[in-house]
Amino acid sequence: MTESTLTKAPTGAVGAKGHAGCAGRCAPRLAREVAVGVGLGVLLVFLILWSMTIGAYDLTVAQAAQTILAQFGLAEPLENTKIETVLLVIRLPRILLTAIVGAALAASGAAYQGLFKNPMVAPDILGVSSGAGAGAALAILLGFGSAGVQLTAFLFGLGAVLVVMAIARAFGKSGNSLVIMILAGTVISALFSAVTSMAKYVADTDDKLPQITYWLMGSFARAGAMKNVAIMGAVLLVAGGLMMAMRWRINVMAFGEEEARTMGVNVKATRNVLILCSTMLTSVAVCLCGTIGWVGLIIPHIMRLATGPNYKSLIPLSMLAGACFMVVVDDLARTLVSAELPVGVLTSLIGAPLFIYMLVRGRKEWL
Repeated sequence: MTESTLTKAPTGAVGAKGHAGCAGRCAPRLAREVAVGVGLGVLLVFLILWSMTIGAYDLTVAQAAQTILAQFGLAEPLENTKIETVLLVIRLPRILLTAIVGAALAASGAAYQGLFKNPMVAPDILGVSSGAGAGAALAILLGFGSAGVQLTAFLFGLGAVLVVMAIARAFGKSGNSLVIMILAGTVISALFSAVTSMAKYVADTDDKLPQITYWLMGSFARAGAMKNVAIMGAVLLVAGGLMMAMRWRINVMAFGEEEARTMGVNVKATRNVLILCSTMLTSVAVCLCGTIGWVGLIIPHIMRLATGPNYKSLIPLSMLAGACFMVVVDDLARTLVSAELPVGVLTSLIGAPLFIYMLVRGRKEWL
């Protein structure tokens, strides 16, 4: 068997468990995946348009659509320029950012769950959220500006994962490297959580402590700017694009590392690239918006129950579902009470009971 044959083998192998080679058996699942994808896409467009109408300044869907179309010369601009300001400067950047962040966190969760073969794994398992939180807390404590806080959070989050990977590479053997990586992630998370607690302990209770606490709870209130949309979108395009291109490898690695190597997959390189891509998505999302939990855990789990564990469709469907979920949660955060609620609090209040409900149902459609 030639090397080129081995390289092409995974596509056929995955297809045997996916779509190709089992047209009769897999046609219903393929139709379900397409239907779910189209439904989520339509829902996302509707939610974005509907979200533009929500807020202190009442608007209609028609006004929002006309304002957006006018930017492309497809409709006449509204006479009321205040509507254009509210939509294009305040609401639209925030809504787009929430959708992109939701897609990024969900994609990271799906990739981690496939990589570690465990549906209970979340994107912050390797310490990225704890590291970013500690970096932001220290930056706020030192009086850094918004850009400094975001940059420090990103560097600490990325550094935490690099340390975890270095520990796993130094002390892990081929058979237990993933276990060592998870244990190292737990230790590094605890270490950075202690740094965050110390920063909160010494922070000024009238100024710095409220800023640290609010940032750690997660919010889009101060992140909704087009430059942040561009940053998050570029990261999702690059890192998410790599994950999309490599998603068939996750299917192959589900058979085990030895089988994956036999099929021509470089397991170590694939694992490192997926971890770095997921870390980039999660760390940038955290550094822009603070800590937002549960999205990367429950959304891929729901999609897996709905369409199965085929990662060729699971990752893009998780992106769409994560975007929809995040937009809805942010709408609730903006409208439930007069003062805006932290998004991270709402994702926990919604995500934890929902995940418990799925566990109680006992459906374990996993690899």
